[in-house]
Amino acid sequence: MVGVPESHSGWTFVTNHARVLATIADDPSVRIRDIAAHCRLTERAVQRIISDLEQDGYLSHTRDGRGNTYRIAPDRVLRHPAEAGLPVASLLSLLVQDESDRVRRPEEPPRTADGDATA
Repeated sequence: MVGVPESHSGWTFVTNHARVLATIADDPSVRIRDIAAHCRLTERAVQRIISDLEQDGYLSHTRDGRGNTYRIAPDRVLRHPAEAGLPVASLLSLLVQDESDRVRRPEEPPRTADGDATA
């Protein structure tokens, strides 16, 4: 994992389930311990979330040595009626950062899809 976000209190726009799924999308062989650290959750909470996601068909895993490799079902639609018909892939496209954005130096402005600076 590149870095662990700073702690936060109060409400947020993204659920823990979405955060865990985005972390897995970023690295399908990520360890539960690393997901927990990145999402600021307990390992037990991450295990429950992964179980929820697997039970409803959003996620599956295969054993890979001592770890797991996760597979996301990108065409599975989101659960809430307000997002009816919206696939998981659309949500993840908003949540998963491009590696180039993540390692950008602080003094560099963010870039658009065609490489132009936005600031």
